[in-house]
Amino acid sequence: MLKIGLTGNIGSGKTTVSKVFELLGIPVFYADDAAKNVMVNDPVLIEAIKATFGKLSYFEDGSLNRKHIANIVFNDADELIKLNALVHPATFRAFDEWVRNVKNDAPYVLKEAALLFESDSYKMCDYSIMVQSPLETRIQRVMKRDNLTRAEVEGRNAKQFTEERKSGLADYIIINDEVQLVIPQVLKLHDEFLSLGH
Repeated sequence: MLKIGLTGNIGSGKTTVSKVFELLGIPVFYADDAAKNVMVNDPVLIEAIKATFGKLSYFEDGSLNRKHIANIVFNDADELIKLNALVHPATFRAFDEWVRNVKNDAPYVLKEAALLFESDSYKMCDYSIMVQSPLETRIQRVMKRDNLTRAEVEGRNAKQFTEERKSGLADYIIINDEVQLVIPQVLKLHDEFLSLGH
């Protein structure tokens, strides 16, 4: 079964693109959701996070103290690297498990991940797609969606590879600039992946 990675920088619309693939019957693994899931369900990972970031990383009920973690990792690049080094392998395991459980009639699967290239998880995929969108458009989308300031969005964007770098690594590009239509671009890739899958 073909595995296709899908990524894009913050606010690029990669989730919207993923939803279009889902409408075509393609199973989508949302790596960011899976990462949040393993952080509260993977006992090995939970212990590692507590050992690295302190007992305050989790509340009494076992839920993740996101604010505590965010305050550490978003203010120190080295701490973010440490967190990713713990979470990414657990997410990779979750992806492998998910692929094993996908129905065999799916022609291919999609892995949607913000850090597809940064985490090297694109190497687990046969092909990769980059969703591109102008920086200003992305900033405005995220400010509106997440109720963040421009500086906060720019700070998060700066933690990702540049669009240029990601585009150089991607096999396919989808432009989501609110001018070009996304659905015809997805349909074209869908047809291509169907033929590659056979």
